[in-house]
Amino acid sequence: MADAGIETIGNSGPGGPFAPLRWPLFRRIWSASLFSNFGQLIQGVGAAWAMTQMTGRAEMVGLVQSATFAPIMLLAVIAGAVADVYDRRKIALYALSLSLVGAVGLSLVSAAGLLTPGLLLVFCFIVGTGAAMFAPAWQASVGEQVPQRDLPAAIGLNSISYNIARSFGPAIGGFLVALAGVLAAFGANALSYIPLIIVMYLWKRMPEKSRLPPEGLVRAVISGVRYVFHSPHMRRVCIRTIILATAGTSASALMPLIARQLLGGDATTYGIMLGCFGMGAVAGALSMAKVRARMSNQRLMVACALVMALCYVGVGFSRWAVLSGLLLAIAGSGWMVSIALCNISIQVAAPRWVTGRALASFQTATTGGIVIGSWGWGRVAESHGTDIALMVSGAALVATLVVGLWIRMPEVDEADERLVHQPIDVDRKLDLKGRSGPIVVTIEYRVAMDDARAFYGAMQKVEKIRARTGAYGWSIARDIGDPEIWTERYHTPTWHDYLRQRSRLTETEHEMTQRATAFHQGEEKPRVRRKLERPFGSVRWSDEAPDRGDPDIIMPVSPSQASG
Repeated sequence: MADAGIETIGNSGPGGPFAPLRWPLFRRIWSASLFSNFGQLIQGVGAAWAMTQMTGRAEMVGLVQSATFAPIMLLAVIAGAVADVYDRRKIALYALSLSLVGAVGLSLVSAAGLLTPGLLLVFCFIVGTGAAMFAPAWQASVGEQVPQRDLPAAIGLNSISYNIARSFGPAIGGFLVALAGVLAAFGANALSYIPLIIVMYLWKRMPEKSRLPPEGLVRAVISGVRYVFHSPHMRRVCIRTIILATAGTSASALMPLIARQLLGGDATTYGIMLGCFGMGAVAGALSMAKVRARMSNQRLMVACALVMALCYVGVGFSRWAVLSGLLLAIAGSGWMVSIALCNISIQVAAPRWVTGRALASFQTATTGGIVIGSWGWGRVAESHGTDIALMVSGAALVATLVVGLWIRMPEVDEADERLVHQPIDVDRKLDLKGRSGPIVVTIEYRVAMDDARAFYGAMQKVEKIRARTGAYGWSIARDIGDPEIWTERYHTPTWHDYLRQRSRLTETEHEMTQRATAFHQGEEKPRVRRKLERPFGSVRWSDEAPDRGDPDIIMPVSPSQASG
């Protein structure tokens, strides 16, 4: 839950794009995160410039960004599961502390004159690991900081926060590096974490209570992966995201080389070029509402890819800083609109129980594309030159439009994703514990012969819902002797998993299951049976023993019984 008062004030009227800032908790966290974003981007300038000075190799410069973002790609799914299972405030504090350790370590090594390309990448990886663990916990908790009606605006403001820092942070970093060296940039990042740590520490968060114990981490990761895999909406968004990020990350990854090789500049030029890209991204974020109102998501993604492609080709040809800055600003706007569109599509469609893991899937797709693209465009620049790498990246962005012909960008789903509060207690005579299982569920429907095809089509949607919420081994069968009888069957690993599966239906999913159930004929409801598969310990040892059904007791099997 968020701070007290959100729900009562939250219905006072429609909010604008800056409405979330009136909530004190969100305003404090947003302001502190803005400061932290400045620090991270200042460090990024220092790290990239330090690598340029130490090696001058395009491939190694590209690896700086890869080392920072690789942990997000590798750990995002685990981080999302942790954010959904444990206290998000505590996870955020641990993650920020890890990033602080990495930033301080990088500063100390640099101050001692011991910095090497390898150590630089290691400390960037540590800082990125903290960021990877922090991001899902932070983003998934936004719904606890503002009322539901302000959530889309809050998502937009978080994107604007990063891009405000991106607009001015690199320029500040460039000036700082030029005046005081890379050590000043590393120290500035270490200091930037302190306000956010203080704000998170002072947050009096009330964790959401559940009648069920939390999922184990492994099971939570599996549940999150299954949800995304069986959700056509999220699967398409993630595929489009990773393709876009891979093709479009060349400018940010090669920015030091653009400044140094194409424009003949120094660290200040590098910071200014990054600032132009960031200012364009802020402009794109502020224009999101208008452009989304005029264009479908698919057309908007096409327009952004074309704009970025033309700008990258232009930057590859340009040797004039003013023109390159203008083109990078336009490209930054296209990048921001397309990535923010994917982000909103994920957050709006994800139910609360899997928000962290859904966001983690988006982050994995984004950073995976950035890591692969940064390394790949660095290799192309090393072999053929920075200008050629930018032109090839522009061609790759045009090629993404071909992919969009059969993997179309879905429209943002405005359906009701609130959870249905179903009673989780069911009638049972067998004594079960949470880990008892697997549980087999069968539901018997009677459907008129004329409705068979329509019912089967509705059940195909039910199959996806069961899989997203935690069931496996789903099937639908029709009785040969009585063709009006249909039997749905699925499994859950344990009894607690079955209870969780029942509690995860959103309003939209509940309506879809009700449409399928509406085909059932007769006064009685569809017959539901819940069975314990391999029920060792649920039967008596002997005829005289009471049948308590204790699942901890495993009934021994004699050789004669086994052969029988």
